[in-house]
Amino acid sequence: MSLDFPHIDPVALALGPIEIRWYALAYISGILLGWLYIRRLLRLYPEGERPHKYDIEDFMTWVILSIILGGRLGYILFYNVEYYIENPMHILRVWEGGMSFHGGFLGVCLAIIFFSLKNKIEIFRLADLLACAAPIGLFLGRLSNFINAELYGRVTDVPWGVVFPFAGDLARHPSQLYEAGLEGVLLFVILFVCSRIKDIRKRSGLLAVIFIEGYALSRFVVEFFREPDEHLGYLFGGLTMGQYLSIGMMLAASLLTVLVLVAHKNKHDKA
Repeated sequence: MSLDFPHIDPVALALGPIEIRWYALAYISGILLGWLYIRRLLRLYPEGERPHKYDIEDFMTWVILSIILGGRLGYILFYNVEYYIENPMHILRVWEGGMSFHGGFLGVCLAIIFFSLKNKIEIFRLADLLACAAPIGLFLGRLSNFINAELYGRVTDVPWGVVFPFAGDLARHPSQLYEAGLEGVLLFVILFVCSRIKDIRKRSGLLAVIFIEGYALSRFVVEFFREPDEHLGYLFGGLTMGQYLSIGMMLAASLLTVLVLVAHKNKHDKA
């Protein structure tokens, strides 16, 4: 028993030769909704402290560029560097797919650091705000992956398995929906609750740690159900590239936890 793929047109709107795809709308909507959500989160912090709403508006351009550039470069370096060395002009073909969350994540991290230093804003607080909003974009992005019938799961006999087009006749895990549920819905709820706890909010950086650990753990688990990239397959120990990158995120989150606690202690001692 299995489910038929719903066959949703990847093109949301066509205006002559111009096609607007659900994938692009997911990115745009995720950034817009994330910006609106951050504006609401700012109400939880003392009025007048930075970053304020105008800082967030200025930072949105940095976010867009860092997600696109980081995501694309991350995919090239982590997943298909040999192909792009042989076909360098294909690097610009973003519309054909090929974006890496881990690359986009690193890009946003660098943007947070440089923007905060440039504008004399507390880095960890800006990171917390972005972390709380990130699951919105992840949820929409994974839904668009499902619509595109890409990043599907491994062959399965579970009753909710889906027969994806261009993936053979066997049912597969809808791993995109697993990720939408874990990285999107569940992680958003966890961060929503934690952001309302004053003791967590006061320790700037802890919300970012929760996001990083939550995403990395979710991605690591879902990778057991997701079909690995054909040209990479399974790596050392039977793990996938996504799992190794997620392990790296967990280690980075552990280091960030130490930095956050040390920074909070120093701030408390000065007070």
